[in-house]
Amino acid sequence: MIYADYNGSAPICEDVKEYFIKRLQDGPFANPNSIHRLGTKVLTAMENSRAICAKTLGAKYTQVIFNSGATEGITQVFHSVLDSAKDDGQNIVITSGIEHSAVINCAKFYVNKGYTHKVVPTLSNGVIDLDQLKEWLKEFKGRIALVAIMAANNETGVIQPFEEIASICTKNEVPFLCDTTQFIGKCHFDFQKTNIDYAVTSGHKFGALTGTGILLAKHPGKLHPLVIGGGQEKGIRGGTQNYLGYETLAVALDSFTKNAGKYEDLKVKRLEFEKEIKKRFPQVVILGEDAPRVCSTTYISYPGVHGQAVQIELESSDIFVTTSSACSDNEPVTSKVLKAMGVSDEVGRGVVRISLGHCSPLESYDKILEALTNAYEKLGKIKSY
Repeated sequence: MIYADYNGSAPICEDVKEYFIKRLQDGPFANPNSIHRLGTKVLTAMENSRAICAKTLGAKYTQVIFNSGATEGITQVFHSVLDSAKDDGQNIVITSGIEHSAVINCAKFYVNKGYTHKVVPTLSNGVIDLDQLKEWLKEFKGRIALVAIMAANNETGVIQPFEEIASICTKNEVPFLCDTTQFIGKCHFDFQKTNIDYAVTSGHKFGALTGTGILLAKHPGKLHPLVIGGGQEKGIRGGTQNYLGYETLAVALDSFTKNAGKYEDLKVKRLEFEKEIKKRFPQVVILGEDAPRVCSTTYISYPGVHGQAVQIELESSDIFVTTSSACSDNEPVTSKVLKAMGVSDEVGRGVVRISLGHCSPLESYDKILEALTNAYEKLGKIKSY
């Protein structure tokens, strides 16, 4: 079996498995907020994990807030920044058209509260139009409450110029939220050097337990709690902490650091794979090919061949990929990300996403190449639409 849907959710990495099994066997288990000896032990382990996460992500210890994942972090930042910004005359929220639904739906929520939502155009290579963003920051100076643009796209793997965005937002005194969910655990990330105000990630994207995540905040004191609770996480997130899950965040991030070189090897294999599949099928399109991408993602389309048909063919060979195209009554639909890039339906309906990780054997690309070749040879003769 080859699992090639890391962008959707990474398998629990081996280091985490070994740690978690031993942790369950040895204990201790207690409420980390209890002042007895067991509670203190659990709290100490959780805070040690916070320190490891901070060091790995280039953040201060106090800037790491544990939560359930990126969606919660995004929502908390929107509420914290926008609940009062309009009172100060700041009524514009800027996002891109390739953001995760968690960002888009938060923006829509605040449109209903009187905010204006402006969407930065995306170029055909999958990178946002940075010049347009710069123009808006000048044109609407003093009126922009928040800019929310991701670091790397979940479909294409295209990396955005997020450090430059952070710089221009800082100069214009505009808070910048960067969804780093698809970047952390694939590329080196240094929160303080980037100068981002808020960054989010989910543990299940890099081998930790599902339902765990991190919100990084340059100034944590500006955050308002979504869950008030009993004052945990220094009053920023109430509720008894998922200390076992948070410990796995530290183990998984540490594992990534130790195996970071594996991603360069994956990049070399990915480029070889893409070159060969295009040699065999010149009509094939690789989305974001001319832009910087994370090392482990290929978003590929054979125009005229439905992506879900390709997905089914690969699954019959025990290769698990995904497609972001939705189907309604067998009518394939181009994703909003590809529409934002100006991709035609002929290409957009044919996409499949192949995403690997540092736990993937390098020879996975060789097996995927042969299975994809067989699928395209079979389906290309009959065309799905």
